[in-house]
Amino acid sequence: MLVRDLIFEIGTEELPARFIPSSLEQMFALAQELLEEYRLPHGGIKTYGTPRRLVLYVRDLRERQGEKIEEIKGPPAQVAFTPEGTPTKAALGFARSQGVGVDSLVVKELNGGRYVFAVKRQEGLPTVQVLPSLLKRLVESLTFPKVMRWGEVPFRFARPIRWFLALYGEEVIPFELAGVASSNLTWGHRFLAPGPHEVREARSYFQVMAENYVVVDPEERARRIREGAQRLAGEKGGWVEEDRDLLEENTFLVEYPMPLLGSFDPSYLQLPREVIITPMKEHQRYFPVWKEGGELLPFFIAIHNGTDQYKDLIVKGYERVLGARLADASFFYHQDLQIPLHQRIEKLQGIIFQEKLGTMLSRSRRLVQLSLRLRELLDLPPSLDPYIKRTAELAKADLTTSMVYEFPELQGIMGYYYALHDGEAPEVCQGIKEHYWPRFPGDALPRSMTGMVVGLADRLDTLVGCFGVGLIPSGSEDPWGLRRQAMGLVLITIDLDLHYSLPAALAAAHQGYGREGIELTRPSSEVINQVSMFCQQRLQHILGERKIPVDVIDACLAVREEDLADVYRRCLALNSFRQGEGFSRLRVAFTRAFNLARQAPERYAVRPELLKEEEERVLWWNILDIREKVRDLVQKGEYVQALEELARLREPVDRFFDKIMVMVPQEDIRRNRLALLQEVVELVHSIADFSRLGE
Repeated sequence: MLVRDLIFEIGTEELPARFIPSSLEQMFALAQELLEEYRLPHGGIKTYGTPRRLVLYVRDLRERQGEKIEEIKGPPAQVAFTPEGTPTKAALGFARSQGVGVDSLVVKELNGGRYVFAVKRQEGLPTVQVLPSLLKRLVESLTFPKVMRWGEVPFRFARPIRWFLALYGEEVIPFELAGVASSNLTWGHRFLAPGPHEVREARSYFQVMAENYVVVDPEERARRIREGAQRLAGEKGGWVEEDRDLLEENTFLVEYPMPLLGSFDPSYLQLPREVIITPMKEHQRYFPVWKEGGELLPFFIAIHNGTDQYKDLIVKGYERVLGARLADASFFYHQDLQIPLHQRIEKLQGIIFQEKLGTMLSRSRRLVQLSLRLRELLDLPPSLDPYIKRTAELAKADLTTSMVYEFPELQGIMGYYYALHDGEAPEVCQGIKEHYWPRFPGDALPRSMTGMVVGLADRLDTLVGCFGVGLIPSGSEDPWGLRRQAMGLVLITIDLDLHYSLPAALAAAHQGYGREGIELTRPSSEVINQVSMFCQQRLQHILGERKIPVDVIDACLAVREEDLADVYRRCLALNSFRQGEGFSRLRVAFTRAFNLARQAPERYAVRPELLKEEEERVLWWNILDIREKVRDLVQKGEYVQALEELARLREPVDRFFDKIMVMVPQEDIRRNRLALLQEVVELVHSIADFSRLGE
């Protein structure tokens, strides 16, 4: 079977680095789908990308489509043929309607019956005839966070398309899209070897790229950056820490990476290290150089897009840019230190939190009251109140500083340093910094009580305020980052095992707006219910990522959902218990009791004097014995042990059903026996609703 390789390159103006990884994933998935749809077997797909090109490479692509076989169901066999096998009018008409001969009809079994099928075979076309359509669909199907139009072209793409290279073996695949015709030409590095360059055959593409200063494979570019940076840092007795985001961004900013070592004035090392690292990483995409003990060295690694020719001149340019930013940062820092943090609180009056939700000063006052209320809900020592109050007062004060105005990423961090300089208590300083944690999934959680409490209050206030005025996320739209806020709230709650009533905390947040004279347009009960559900959805997402089955989550959320940490612990316990032998015993006992108990029109109380049969008395004694143990274990949060205790009900429940008729005519006896079963169900419901568990 004849095969050839396919190379397809979409050449563009410089793509944003953050667009490229997802575009390559899309390209891979789309290529797989389209090749299957077009019946084109192949030996494997790879995608590559640089700022100026998205590349698809398909190995051993067959030169002809596979045959298409279609089976169309017709009338039942006994209708289509006589007992002697002669075709009837039904068979002749069906064959004619499908354009096949009656002798090509086949009989097949389907759902216990025998039917006539018309089998249509369509021979595959040559691959070169179907590739133009396939490649055009591939380009048209790619999506991006933002798209643009250019010139008179009605087509939209992430950036203007400048060329298509499309080769199947040595043959150009001809098509035109967005005013650009495909060819066997590509362009190299924009400055070192612009081109155009001819590619004679698909397999020679990578050699042509290498000769023209383009490293097409992102993995190879990342390797060169990583190894080159470590080598240069090692020459100065330092090292470069692993930073996947920074490495990925640099990888997709350049086509021919060349790590270069630069330096800055060592006097800047007296600044807080975040003040140095932030402009270095966030603004210049440089890698800081560290030495043993976690201290910064006065060096950085920049990734140049080119060779090391003129490197001294290039490095001086990098150093000049970073030096200017560090000079600004040093000026802002020392200027900010002249005004103590507590004197900045009133300046928050000039910063709007949200036009319908007041100023940051009003928000700061709400945080104080809500944080103190949360301390009570969390049952923490009252001795924490002064630290929590002071942390909440100062938490947002650094928003008025020049440093945070210039570098918003440093909010909270600069508050920590300024509070330290002002002589605030360590608990307060730490809380100011940590109340923003976690900023993103995988980020650190607050380690201090002050940071944890004020962090929860901060998120509760934002969620209630935004939901209260109708700023609710919809689809992919979430301009206020409320999903991230709720995710942070849930992560703090479950991973720090904080037990409190979420509706009560939300109610306290809602009341805070009223005290500040800010009217939330939606009713309190509606807001509390909606935000509670919103947070539960984030909990479900986290549990799903941690491999907890959906039915386990549903079963635990169905009972006592107000305490998210408790729901989380019950989900983990039930999922663990489900793997053992006790689960099937408890499930059978619950199911037998539940199926009858749900028929009771109301909740009944057990009357021991009506328990005449031994089996019902034994079940009642077991319920009383197990109930006390289960309540104690549930109170302690020892849910696996509680479930194991409940599994002991299997035998007395089985004996009860074997010997006792529940739905007897005597009303008092019937109610009493239903009450026994309701007790069993309620005991299990103290942990989870087993009726929601799948097989």
